[in-house]
Amino acid sequence: MKKLISIIIPMYNEEESLPYLYDRLTKLSDKIENYNMEFLFVNDGSKDGTWELIKKLSKEEYHYKGIAQSRNRGHQNAVLAGLMTAKEAADITISIDCDGQDDINAMDAMVDAYMAGAEVVYGVRSKRETDTFFKRFTAESFYLCSQYSSASRYCCASVC
Repeated sequence: MKKLISIIIPMYNEEESLPYLYDRLTKLSDKIENYNMEFLFVNDGSKDGTWELIKKLSKEEYHYKGIAQSRNRGHQNAVLAGLMTAKEAADITISIDCDGQDDINAMDAMVDAYMAGAEVVYGVRSKRETDTFFKRFTAESFYLCSQYSSASRYCCASVC
């Protein structure tokens, strides 16, 4: 039996981004054949047509599901809502942003690391040319500290 990967996608006013993301997710699900996949779109109180698009997609595609929060509760709470929904059935959960900044092609390596025994796998952007010095410094410091404080059961996948 194939393992289930739940991709959690928090969304706030992403009506314009969703069609682009849909194309990327379709290519991803075609590419990853060894797993069943579901996509959990978490609407975080959007004021535009995001929720209507999510409902439309979930009717058209069986592996697309929508979760609507009653109001904007923030990015991390939207991720938590997705995790709480996925926890009953998913073998693997992955959170991505809707804006296209996350490299979904890195998911293969992340899933491979998990299947090789890592309990937690996280991605780190490898290119930060557009970030300010402060953003670059704090991000690099955080990941450096995480690397030295984590046990070997954690794995970091570098992404662009």
